[in-house]
Amino acid sequence: MTAAAAPAAGRFAAWKMAVRLPTLTAAVTPVLVGSAAAFHDDAFAAGPAFGALLGALALQVGANFANDVFDFERGADTSERLGPPRATQLGLLSPTRMKLGMWAAFAVAMACGVYLTAVAGWPVVAVGLASIAGAIVYTGGPWPIGYHALGDLFTFVFFGLVAVMGTYFVQAREVTGLALLAALPVACTVTCILVVNNLRDIATDRKAGKTTLGVVMGYRGTRRWFGILLLAAWAAMAAGLLAEAPFGAAALGAGIPLGILVYRPIHRGTSGRDLNPVLKATARYHLVLGLLWAGALAAS
Repeated sequence: MTAAAAPAAGRFAAWKMAVRLPTLTAAVTPVLVGSAAAFHDDAFAAGPAFGALLGALALQVGANFANDVFDFERGADTSERLGPPRATQLGLLSPTRMKLGMWAAFAVAMACGVYLTAVAGWPVVAVGLASIAGAIVYTGGPWPIGYHALGDLFTFVFFGLVAVMGTYFVQAREVTGLALLAALPVACTVTCILVVNNLRDIATDRKAGKTTLGVVMGYRGTRRWFGILLLAAWAAMAAGLLAEAPFGAAALGAGIPLGILVYRPIHRGTSGRDLNPVLKATARYHLVLGLLWAGALAAS
């Protein structure tokens, strides 16, 4: 049955698959942390916080749709795929439908951007347009950055630093050192999610000509990179603890052993499809550490 002929229930399931609900925590976590930092500085504003959350979710969904269709069109998603199924690759949604969904999601993000621009000024325009452009050229366009070992940097910057500090900015109308410290653990752990994904797909990405940082560093280097990012996240939390977030000690105390549990199978050499549960565990850790960190910032 083709995507065009699929019943409504089948199309709903296909869109749900394409949305990738488990990945949406990567959009929620930075908004929670950025809002907690604003609360710490007596700058929390519910309207801009909600606008930032809705915009972040729309950007994440749009990026997921873009990756789904562009990876399929470039031949990176085939029947040999080791990760979770993709709607375009399975023929559940046509590339045209997926691209329409992508632009619809980005339209929602732009509507949120209009509101946030009215609240916080024109810097929001630059950040919003750069985020949308980045989500598209991650796997699309003539020189997709995700195919040239820049995916980790893009994820660290846009889904970590920009997402947290942008959330803080639309509420506080400035960016402070605390906002940067708040963003670093989020940036590190959201990048960890991509690292696991790239570690799993090193062999298939090489075959498809997709040069991720995982392909460049190889299996051993990618596993070490995951550990370095964890250590950097904890170091940033420790710096925040010494600066303005004394309650960060509790968050750090809980976050380190949980992170070690996530890292253990990677350190032991888990590979291929066996990394799919590790990928889910890493995404959960990103959310849990973010919640702990947000709570520490708000309580300090």
